[in-house]
Amino acid sequence: MTGRIPAAGFILAGNHPEGDPRTGLEETLRLFALGEDLGFDVAGIRQRHLERGISSALPFLAAASQRTRSIRLETDVVPLGYETPFRLAEDYGTVDALSGGRVNVGISTSSPHGDLLASLGRSDDSLDPYTLIGRFLEALEGDVLADEALHTPYGPQVPRIEPHVEGLRDRVWLGGGSERSVRWAAEHGLKLLLGNLSDAGGHDRFEPAQRHHLDLYHSLFRGTGEAIVGVERVIVPTTTATAEQRAHYLAYAESRNARTAEPAQLGGRRVVFQRDLIGTAEEIVDRLADDPSFDGRTELRVALPYGFGEDEYRQILFDIRHAVLPELGWAPGSEHSRDAPETASITAHEVA
Repeated sequence: MTGRIPAAGFILAGNHPEGDPRTGLEETLRLFALGEDLGFDVAGIRQRHLERGISSALPFLAAASQRTRSIRLETDVVPLGYETPFRLAEDYGTVDALSGGRVNVGISTSSPHGDLLASLGRSDDSLDPYTLIGRFLEALEGDVLADEALHTPYGPQVPRIEPHVEGLRDRVWLGGGSERSVRWAAEHGLKLLLGNLSDAGGHDRFEPAQRHHLDLYHSLFRGTGEAIVGVERVIVPTTTATAEQRAHYLAYAESRNARTAEPAQLGGRRVVFQRDLIGTAEEIVDRLADDPSFDGRTELRVALPYGFGEDEYRQILFDIRHAVLPELGWAPGSEHSRDAPETASITAHEVA
């Protein structure tokens, strides 16, 4: 079996009903706390613009840092196309300080819904996105910006981005799917997040296309930190699902299967999609064990489907934690889970 998984987390979009964002925010915070109780290593939040989801990942993670104690908190991802690098660095430093050093800095080069948001964004939106990443990394590094001290109400201070968190730059993950993004991450010593969509390259199927990106990244990696990749997989176990939930899950999968049949054109790119993993825990374990992306060092990010109910997310996380991950060499990562063995004996119905 090649599919051993050393670390695992999950990613949510934080969807909410029309006109009621607080409900979605509270549900998502509860799911982050549940993920910590179950022993997941990472809980990630997507940043979605013009949609009923989390539109501002860092304020959400600031709240999550006060509802959790040990689980890593991740942005999956913040699109830099709308951000000012030094301001974003300040926000990440603040949230990381609040969390006690638990933040994974997930970013991307994208500008989703750019045609609709261009008039509301920065005036220099033509700047190459990789230049933005470079400026953001410099801000995180906290280099001194002037030779003379800055006069402040607190007295003279070294002029650099504050709060400065030593080593935060080493926790930057670039969300990618193109060969350029994979190369850039490797050559600049960043960690890499890969989704369930990939540039096809010379391949007609998703698995060999993503494996090519993994091999390319590891071969080109230059940095003082460790070369780490996290890959997303939509995983929906049906083991403890109710009949109604199972019917919903299978209908969801059926609506998405057609896109995985052959490469597609997306914004001028030839891309391939990964087929969702929906079925019994045993079926999912078999598929992950045969997945070439999992070679014993690749981390898993479970991409929870958009628009599901809180009870469904809880059932899915429960099954993944208890029936899938242990079969793939994973062990709970959080101290809270290790200190509370009764967590392992709760049932899916109690979780829900």
